[in-house]
Amino acid sequence: MSHFVEVCIYDVRVEKEEMFEELIRKVIKHHTEFPGVFDVRYLKRTHRPTSFGGAKRGEPAIKLTRKPEALTYVLYWEVDNAQTHGKATKSGLKHFFKEFNRCLVKPPKMILGERII
Repeated sequence: MSHFVEVCIYDVRVEKEEMFEELIRKVIKHHTEFPGVFDVRYLKRTHRPTSFGGAKRGEPAIKLTRKPEALTYVLYWEVDNAQTHGKATKSGLKHFFKEFNRCLVKPPKMILGERII
């Protein structure tokens, strides 16, 4: 049986950075205590590639220096199946939706599917 995965991309208001990071700490605690959850991780975009050619040459990524219009965060969340994901999502939204909404520039982009490897 393959695991069910959600990858979610959030565009966060710059002035809400601290609030969002505190919120995701609460979300991680909530989700990891949910039965059937294997992994919950967040990534904050801090670098960009030099170019595709640079990547092929093994050049390191470049740290972002311009003041962004929005901060980008990515959630990686792995659970045992789609039913667990649905129940945990419902519970998470019940507890955290209003706080998330205050932080976001636009609705998040959700990518859902089964882990293949």
